[in-house]
Amino acid sequence: MWLLLPFVILPIVEIALFIQVGGVIGVLPTIALVLASAVAGAAVMRHQGARAALDVQRAMQEFRDPGRPMAHGALVMIAGLLMVVPGLFTSALGLLLLIPAVRSLILRQMASRVQVSGSGFSYRQGYGAEGDFGADPAGFRRGPGWRDEGVIDGEYSVQDDPPGPVREGLTDQGDGTGEQSTRRGNSGWTRH
Repeated sequence: MWLLLPFVILPIVEIALFIQVGGVIGVLPTIALVLASAVAGAAVMRHQGARAALDVQRAMQEFRDPGRPMAHGALVMIAGLLMVVPGLFTSALGLLLLIPAVRSLILRQMASRVQVSGSGFSYRQGYGAEGDFGADPAGFRRGPGWRDEGVIDGEYSVQDDPPGPVREGLTDQGDGTGEQSTRRGNSGWTRH
């Protein structure tokens, strides 16, 4: 029910804004404003999206966490999408998201609500005298909930040696008269 509420309220807000703004500046300038917003949104998505991708790439090259540039890039893309959607309210929200301080505020609010849960492995700081002898040198150990049944899953297939005539054609050796083969690959690596 709550998920459908924005889809009901948003069109009503957009229609009310169209009526109010159209009454103040006129119908044609209002339509031109919406079209200009859509063109600007497409340009933002094109240029700022490429810039966000470069920021993520630069962060990875400098061994920094790419999460922040990636989140800012996602918000910029959402801003461009909101500007492309026909409507004055969504265009205003898109313009607000283009301001870096607003994006940082939104990301801080989102980060304060995120709860990170552990996976199957945990990192142990102590190693050596404090740690277990013979432990994994990378410092990983099985976390809670890990079941060690002593079984390693894997796949294999049995491949028999090829029949004699095929096996003979695979070497670089000659025909048995001491003469080497004239085909490529006489490196000696395949002699048996």
